[in-house]
Amino acid sequence: MSDPVVASKTPYSTQVEEGKSYFWCACGRSKKQPFCDGSHKGTGFTPVKYTAEKTRTVFFCGCKHSGKKPLCDGTHAKL
Repeated sequence: MSDPVVASKTPYSTQVEEGKSYFWCACGRSKKQPFCDGSHKGTGFTPVKYTAEKTRTVFFCGCKHSGKKPLCDGTHAKL
């Protein structure tokens, strides 16, 4: 499996709702960033499920290299 495509060198600020599940794009190919649109088929990547514990703003990783996937950990600053 190759490295994921860097979709953005900044995180995606996203309002999430308590109890709702979101599927974060891990491959970087989705046209609906930061979420999966099925573009990973045949790449070896799979989306990462994120279930919101509470309603709030979270920062989904845009560079796809975070150590805390699917959330940003600042790794984009080192790319």
